[in-house]
Amino acid sequence: MSTPVSNSKRVIVIYWKNQDEHPFEVFSNLKNFCLSYPEYNYNTLNNYLSKGKVPFENKEVRVERKNVFSQPKPAISMARTGRMIVPVARKVALKDAHDTSRDWEYWLNQSPSKRLAAVTFIITQSLGKNTRMDKTVVSSKTLKS
Repeated sequence: MSTPVSNSKRVIVIYWKNQDEHPFEVFSNLKNFCLSYPEYNYNTLNNYLSKGKVPFENKEVRVERKNVFSQPKPAISMARTGRMIVPVARKVALKDAHDTSRDWEYWLNQSPSKRLAAVTFIITQSLGKNTRMDKTVVSSKTLKS
């Protein structure tokens, strides 16, 4: 873990042990937490958090002071983590992409209702504002599921 710089920003992270819906809260400083929850004494919490960076903890809550990282951490070597993130996207010039076969294969793997929804979406995008599709030209067919 990297050593924090002395002028780095820190926040107060609160973990409420008995709350399921929103167990975490973050405060910009300890004073704001103590003003929001007067049952917690500023001096007591400050003593815990400043001496050896020990978090304050009781049955209800865990209070920690954490550093805010404004720059990315140095890259961790693959040997330590055992994994590597592989890029999924491929970069090609549009004229050299030749995605027709990929597109065809993708749409053949989709359900007929998804294909129909995609075509309907494309048609609605091409229509102007307050205009409707001329349904006299379109022939309607029932899909079999």
